[in-house]
Amino acid sequence: MTEDRRQIVRLEDVAAMAGVSLATASKALHNKPRISDETRRRVLDAARRLNYSPNKLAQSLARGTSGLIGLVTSDLQGRFSTPILIGAENELRTRSTSVLLANARGDAQLERAHVEKLLSLKVDGLLIVQRGTNPRPSLGQDWGVPLVYVYGPSMDQNDCSVTCDNVEAGRIAVNHLISCGRRRIAIIAGDESYTAATDRYRGAIEALSEFGMEPAGPVRFGPWNEGWGRAATRLLLDQHVDFDAVVCQSDQIARGCIDALKQEGVSIPDDVAVIGHDNWDVLASNSRPSLTSVDNETQAIGQVAARCLMDAIGGRPHHGTTYVHCRLVQRESTLPLD
Repeated sequence: MTEDRRQIVRLEDVAAMAGVSLATASKALHNKPRISDETRRRVLDAARRLNYSPNKLAQSLARGTSGLIGLVTSDLQGRFSTPILIGAENELRTRSTSVLLANARGDAQLERAHVEKLLSLKVDGLLIVQRGTNPRPSLGQDWGVPLVYVYGPSMDQNDCSVTCDNVEAGRIAVNHLISCGRRRIAIIAGDESYTAATDRYRGAIEALSEFGMEPAGPVRFGPWNEGWGRAATRLLLDQHVDFDAVVCQSDQIARGCIDALKQEGVSIPDDVAVIGHDNWDVLASNSRPSLTSVDNETQAIGQVAARCLMDAIGGRPHHGTTYVHCRLVQRESTLPLD
C-alpha cells in the first residue's frame, strides 16, 4: 500500500472492514473495556490490513491519549455556549490539549453524526454542550471515550454533567433584594417549559419563605423577552399590586419591566428595585439604570466540564450532575434603601 493510501484511510474504513460500528471500532483501537476479545481482534486485524495510521495508533495505545478533545455544541450563536467554549479551551490549553469543534444546530441526528466523525479523528473525549439547561437524553455509554454533558445535563445519572445552579440563582436574587431593604417582591417568570424558569422560581420562593414572606401579587410565566416584561409589569400596575421590587427571570424581561415602570413615572431603584438573570452584558450594562443581574458563570462551567473530562480520560470518571455556583453582579437598579 502506498504512503498516499495510508494517509487517507479513515476509522470508517476500519469499522466497515471489521463489520462493526464506529463507536465499537474506536473502543477497540483505544483498548477500552466492554468489548469482546473476538471483536477487538477483528478491528485490530482490519486496522493492520488497511495500514491504518500505524504510528499514531501505536502512540495512542502506548499513551492512552491523542491530545484532542471534541466539542459538539447546539448553538454557536448563543450567548451561553460561546463563553462555555472559551472556558473549556482555557482549561484544556493548560493541559496541551486541542479542541475540535462541531455545531449540531439543535439537531439530534446531526449531533450523533458529529460525535461519530470526531471519534474517527481519534479524540480522547467529548464535551456535549446544550443551548439551555433542560435535561436531555443520554447518548449512551458505548462510544469508547468519555462524554461530559455541559449546561444541559444528561437524564442518565451514570453520565457526567455540569451546569449552573438555577435554584441557587433564584435564592440569590431574592436575598439580595431583601438585603437592600425590600419586602414586597414581585416575580416575573420566564417560559415554564424551561427548567431554568421553574428552578429559579423554586429558589426564589424558598428564600422568601425563610423570611416568612410571599411574592407580591401572582407569579406569571411567559416568554423570555422584553415584550413579556412590559406586559407582566403592566398587569402588576393595573391590578394595583403593592410592590417595591421585581425579580425578572431574564435580563430581557427586566429591560421590559424597567421600560413599563419608567413610563408610569416610577423611579428605579428608589421606588422599585429590579433584578434580572443571566447577566447578558450588552443588555445589563446599557440599561438605564444599569441592571443588577445574576450571572450563570458559563465560562466557569466550561472550565469545570473540561476538568471533569480530563479526569475521566485519566481513569477518574465523575457521575451525576455538578452544579456551578452563580454570582450576583451589582449595578444601579438595586441600590439599598437609605
